[in-house]
Amino acid sequence: MAASFVISAPASGVGKTTLTLALARAWRNRGLNVQCFKSGPDYIDPAFHAAATGRASVNVDSWAMDRSTIAHLVSRAADADVVLAEGSMGLFDGVATRGVSGTGATADIAEMLGWPVVLVIDPSGQAQTAAAIAAGLRDYRAGVRLAGVVLNRVASPRHEDLVRRALNEAGIKVFGALPRHAEISLPKRHLGLVQAEEQAEIGKLIDEAARFVAEHVDLDAVLHAAGKWSPQAAANGLNVTPPGQRIALARDAAFSFIYPHMLEAWRATGAEIVPFSPLADETPDASADVCWLPGGYPELHAGKLAANTRFRSSLRAFAETRPVHGECGGYMVLGAGLTDADGISHEMAGLLGLETSFAKRRMHLGYRLAALAAPMPGHRPGARLRGHEFHYSTILAQPDTPLAVVHDATGAVIAETGSRRGHATGTFFHLIAEDR
Repeated sequence: MAASFVISAPASGVGKTTLTLALARAWRNRGLNVQCFKSGPDYIDPAFHAAATGRASVNVDSWAMDRSTIAHLVSRAADADVVLAEGSMGLFDGVATRGVSGTGATADIAEMLGWPVVLVIDPSGQAQTAAAIAAGLRDYRAGVRLAGVVLNRVASPRHEDLVRRALNEAGIKVFGALPRHAEISLPKRHLGLVQAEEQAEIGKLIDEAARFVAEHVDLDAVLHAAGKWSPQAAANGLNVTPPGQRIALARDAAFSFIYPHMLEAWRATGAEIVPFSPLADETPDASADVCWLPGGYPELHAGKLAANTRFRSSLRAFAETRPVHGECGGYMVLGAGLTDADGISHEMAGLLGLETSFAKRRMHLGYRLAALAAPMPGHRPGARLRGHEFHYSTILAQPDTPLAVVHDATGAVIAETGSRRGHATGTFFHLIAEDR
């Protein structure tokens, strides 16, 4: 049975990812097999988890996935000694309207799987109040068990003592306290952390974080407080249909946002994935029967993509006879033009009439439920797809036939309908699952 728990916090930006990576590497350095998961719709953190553990990490999401799908995904931890699920936002933060098995809150996963919570608390600008916050989170929902807390960014020994005393009086275990340590801060950009694959020194950074956390956190006490978990048999596997048998997948620094469980599900059905790099002016495999452009950071590479005429012309030729689909950034590249942050317009593939601007920034964030009005690769008309949208680009023009009727988590219709023209389709949301 594996020692299992959830890493969460009262809010975003408190240090969940750094602590998760540090604990994972520290226990791996002890010779333990560590399996990580990510609660919620985040396509960046799982790559960091894999870098820390040497094992692939996947997302589990209570809004988009049913219990059987989640059980199937976590069963990969059957041979692990330690299981860590990193939360999103604050412990109880989710959407107002329940989805398939919950609201998307980290607490849903903790309660569903029976994994206790290790809470990361940043007591900057407070002292005893940190204990009141931790106690409130402990008592808010009966089915969620708090194992204890790790304090992060403690200002001084006196500050630590004040917070520790208050937490002890509240009956909350303190596993350790981390003083401020700028050297283990992970670089960020507008959609979150800079991707693991873009950081040449990521291994050294995780090693330093592991050393630092092992010095200040009682790792044995954390393991002792963890839940003892073994996977339950899932009635069904993933409900995912691959977009084709042989899939040409854009994969580089501009196209890297795709959920790992989707790729695994495609492969599990026997589909072949053939990656290519648009940034290197490569072309989709000529023998592929579908081309898929995931999201990423095309706005940071718009000039290079526009200059790579071999890539763009081959994509147009591919779309004459076979389907091409783009998600978010991939959708933008399938469009007519992309305006970067400096206001410079760049010609894109032109398979769709979509025009977007990163110069006119506005955040689009949230779960999406789409009812397809037309087919897209792997999905029939009428299919209900669950996904998540997160970008800062503004639509200047979306003239093509809408691909779907898209609602947010409250049921409100949104303008980002996706588009279709000929064999080309695109959406602003990243696909997580199809309703069973």
